[in-house]
Amino acid sequence: MTCASCVRRVEKAIASAPGVVGTSVNLATERAEVIFAGKPDIAPVIAAVSAVGYETRADTIELALAGMTCASCVARIEKALKAVPGVTDASVNLATERATIRIVAGTVEAATLEGAVAAAGYEARQILPDAGGDRERDAREVEIRSLGRLLVLAALLTLPVFTLEMGSHLVPAFHHWVMMTLGEWNWRLQFVLTTIVLFGPGLRFFRKGLPALLKGAPDMNALVALGSGAAWAYSLVATFIPDVLPAGTGNVYYEAAAVIVTLILLGRYLEARAKGRTSEAIKKLVGLQPKTARLVRNGVTVEVQLAEVRVGDVVVVRPGEKMAVDGEIVEGSSFVDESMMTGEPLPVAKGVGAEVVGGTINKTGSFSFRATKVGSATLLAQIIRMVESAQGSKLPIQALVDKVTAWFVPAVIAAALLTFGAWLVMGPEPALSFALVNAVAVLIIACPCAMGLATPTSIMVGTGRAAELGVLFRKGEALQTLRDATVIALDKTGTLTEGRPELTDFIVTDGFVEADVLWLVCSVEVRSEHPVAEAIVRAAERRGLVPTDIENFEAIPGFGVSAVVEGRKIEIGADRLMIQLGLDISTFALASARLADEGKTPLYAAIDGRLAAIVAVADPIKASTPAAIAALHALGLKVAMVTGDNRRTAEAIGRRIGIDEIVAEVLPDGKVEAVRRLAAHGARVAFVGDGINDAPALAAADVGIAIGTGTDIAIESADVVLMSGDLRGVANAIALSKATIRNIGQNLFWAFAYNIALIPVAAGVLYPLSGTLLSPMLAAGAMALSSVFVLTNALRLRRFRAPIDDGTQADQFSVQVV
Repeated sequence: MTCASCVRRVEKAIASAPGVVGTSVNLATERAEVIFAGKPDIAPVIAAVSAVGYETRADTIELALAGMTCASCVARIEKALKAVPGVTDASVNLATERATIRIVAGTVEAATLEGAVAAAGYEARQILPDAGGDRERDAREVEIRSLGRLLVLAALLTLPVFTLEMGSHLVPAFHHWVMMTLGEWNWRLQFVLTTIVLFGPGLRFFRKGLPALLKGAPDMNALVALGSGAAWAYSLVATFIPDVLPAGTGNVYYEAAAVIVTLILLGRYLEARAKGRTSEAIKKLVGLQPKTARLVRNGVTVEVQLAEVRVGDVVVVRPGEKMAVDGEIVEGSSFVDESMMTGEPLPVAKGVGAEVVGGTINKTGSFSFRATKVGSATLLAQIIRMVESAQGSKLPIQALVDKVTAWFVPAVIAAALLTFGAWLVMGPEPALSFALVNAVAVLIIACPCAMGLATPTSIMVGTGRAAELGVLFRKGEALQTLRDATVIALDKTGTLTEGRPELTDFIVTDGFVEADVLWLVCSVEVRSEHPVAEAIVRAAERRGLVPTDIENFEAIPGFGVSAVVEGRKIEIGADRLMIQLGLDISTFALASARLADEGKTPLYAAIDGRLAAIVAVADPIKASTPAAIAALHALGLKVAMVTGDNRRTAEAIGRRIGIDEIVAEVLPDGKVEAVRRLAAHGARVAFVGDGINDAPALAAADVGIAIGTGTDIAIESADVVLMSGDLRGVANAIALSKATIRNIGQNLFWAFAYNIALIPVAAGVLYPLSGTLLSPMLAAGAMALSSVFVLTNALRLRRFRAPIDDGTQADQFSVQVV
């Protein structure tokens, strides 16, 4: 909003939304107060504001969740969060056990969201921006220890029950001994022990499962509670009031109920341990931060906790210590190991005025630096958030899973009831026992947990491994989109090349003196930020030429620059600028052709409307570029180069490094159109760039890949960031994308095939053919192992080896940022 007219438009739009009875919009605070007739419904208000051309500010709140076990839990919590007024979107990740909630800024408190989760039967706490991985790790370890204790207790109590019942079936002598010593107390002892198992360690299933069932939203806990509870209840009747059962059906299944709970607890325990390993990348990232910092306060050096460092504090660093936060050196000098940020193995010299990044290591001298970014503003914290954001994303492939899991558990319960009815009516005697056992097996064998974990765990491990390799997926969806890329479009300067051109040729026309022309050109170019200008200035300075003051400086995007130097009009730029000025450049035709064939960029200088010189600048090809292009070709990809260079120069460079298609003489605002042309006929384009002028193309491409050594604007526009600035990371990112999506496909195949194949077996479809029935105990074991299988398969991505080493593949963890 900019004026009172805007305020009136917004107020009118909000007033038209359903349920709104009053509104007041404040231009200064840029806030709207909305009064509803009934329960607030924010979504129509946001839509109304958007329809008249304005936007509502949004905040993101993250919650750490506890108590989730399967995809049904995810759906319930998302539904509960989305029902909170002010929430525009909520995404829950089963693998990370986190919820990311988008809210209209200032409308929802974290406590309200925590209450909504609690009302759904789960636990939640807000993750503050500065909350590190220590709390997450501690919470995970507490959960693992708790599950471990419950598992041990359940196993100790289940073992005698299993031994008494199954031993009696398998060993006649043991059965005789049990009947002679325990008699009728055999079943009663099993009852006591099984009851303790179910309502001690197994109480967690009933506490969550039964309320979910009563609310009409059953989950995995409901299936376990129904299955084990049915076996226990039937056995209870057979033990204490057997007369109510049909003759021949008075059997007990205590061992099935107890073993079911024990095996499910075993699966949960293994699952929790595996989940902990999926977040190793975040743990390692957090581990790069020192715990304390040494500050100078009132002339005294004091050691404080990292959270106490404030912007402006002076931090003292000794040899071997890590930088606590980002800052600028104010005293001293040293060499700093920045390999965890840049991937460069050699320490970098740092002196007064140099920037240092939190997490990097001081090698030799001591120095002091002033903190410029602390807490969540540091580069390392931003990287952690970026990785966490990607890990919490949902891929398009997840949509199918969400649709299936929405009806999966109710369908399983219906299948169990159908199984019970079919065996009761058509099964052999004792029909009731067969009906109960098979219905319980159906309930227990089903596993929505594996479905829910299939995608997020692979994303979590894949993006974590990517960070270790110097590839940041800013958006998790890019994992899936990048796999489908068929064309890799590369910006030239700073991407294929070093981005630091050098002046190679300077030829003047008759009537001009080389040193004078170079001095004039240098005086103009010193005001330009273009890499070519920097090369000319560096060359002039090496010759002892000192630029002078200029007037009327003007940069013409895609053409060149102009200015007035001591009363003389100087114009420098590409051939198209000279043509626009009406100057004949044919004098330099042979020189221009030669320079272009050598892969150099020819520029021209005009003084007072006369062509004065041709200037050649060459930007060295990065040493890693040829290997990177070869790796992309090996992946079956077409490689294109998009550049503002003239076609002849561009083609010379393209031939040297093996580019398939050249898109030359592209103005900064023409890169988007170049991407669209490359995307013709259904091609999927990934654009790689590093400059401000690359940002629109990065956003327009199917996948935007930013070179991490580039500008912040380019990085913000990208889906993927190559943190080391090494082009070989593109091939590694694509290979990892393919590996991750392949891993997700394996997980989903297992999760669906497992249920499709084993639910009918549990129902007894093989019994008429081979007499095969699936014991509820075996069903519980198979169900527990299915989730563990999915997690273990996802963890294989931690061992992913990039197809080409870009210097980040080391035994120790490293991450690079800009």
